[in-house]
Amino acid sequence: MNEVGIDSGSSLHIVESVGEAPVLRPVSVRAKCSSNVQSTPEIEKKYVHGVYDAIAPHFSSTRFAKWPKVSAFLSSLSPGSLILDAGCGNGKYLGLNPDCFFIGCDISAALINICADKEQEVLVADAVNLPYRTGYGDAAISIAVLHHLSTESRRRKAVEELVRVVKKGGCVLITVWAREQEDSSLIEKWTPLNQRYVEEWIGPGSPRVRNPSSPRILESIPEAEENSAGEQLKGLHANSAKVKSAEVMQPTSLDHSLPTGSEKGYPEQQEFFVPWHLPYHRAEVSGASAVALASGLAKKDDKKGSVVYNRYYHVFSEGELERLVSGLDNAILVDRFYDKSNWCIILEKTL
Repeated sequence: MNEVGIDSGSSLHIVESVGEAPVLRPVSVRAKCSSNVQSTPEIEKKYVHGVYDAIAPHFSSTRFAKWPKVSAFLSSLSPGSLILDAGCGNGKYLGLNPDCFFIGCDISAALINICADKEQEVLVADAVNLPYRTGYGDAAISIAVLHHLSTESRRRKAVEELVRVVKKGGCVLITVWAREQEDSSLIEKWTPLNQRYVEEWIGPGSPRVRNPSSPRILESIPEAEENSAGEQLKGLHANSAKVKSAEVMQPTSLDHSLPTGSEKGYPEQQEFFVPWHLPYHRAEVSGASAVALASGLAKKDDKKGSVVYNRYYHVFSEGELERLVSGLDNAILVDRFYDKSNWCIILEKTL
């Protein structure tokens, strides 16, 4: 039995029942761009979308380890659950729980093609305009995605979309890079954005660009190894006191030794370029690198034998993710934690 559905973003898709499994077959996805929230800023087009399309094969080859707490969340879901992965990347979490059904989406067509080659159920879509009808999934995850959105209003919209597409009682897991890195020296190795990029942001939610005290340009270095997670998530609902998201969240109870990232470098800065080094022999796979070099969006590093791309990040400060979801009238916060240089929250839809 096939069901044709049109979501609130006017995206058409067909839901097929294959046995007991709902399968999404995209017919046409048309993202509405009638507002500043849904109009993608140039900085994201160039330094997020364009970069991931160019580095997709190499990026995918480095993304295979599953974070234990994400795995624990997915494993805790009831058999038969439909899980939506918004910003699925190379699809490493799709199918992790064999008793559940997964659908992934990502803004990068190159990464989606990698997923499709593995016969995963995926489609190209924007995190601020998900192509699913309201209440479609049983749960959703957004792993290391929101920090690539350059305005507060777009980050807020992405959260609202994640909540919208799950059923009442469904949970949403969100993780973002933390400003408070466990290794605070890493931040000194990123490139802080300066005032010249402010024109690339649009809308009232544009981030406040803070001029660093020193104008020096930091040298790009290879990204650190992919963050790994700590202990397994246990007793999700039993051990997590539900807190109304409208309330002002108190800081998470953390070890006082947690680095703030303010000892050195740029204590207030949250907008950075984080480099990705694409080896020369991998850059030949696609002509994208030649175009990027010619246009100035990438540069050569002959010492390391790589093409260097800069990826835009808004790293989250302590409490910022909780404040972002405060005021949601259809979800509550059921858990929040710091895990290996990431801030993480779990929401439950209530309406």
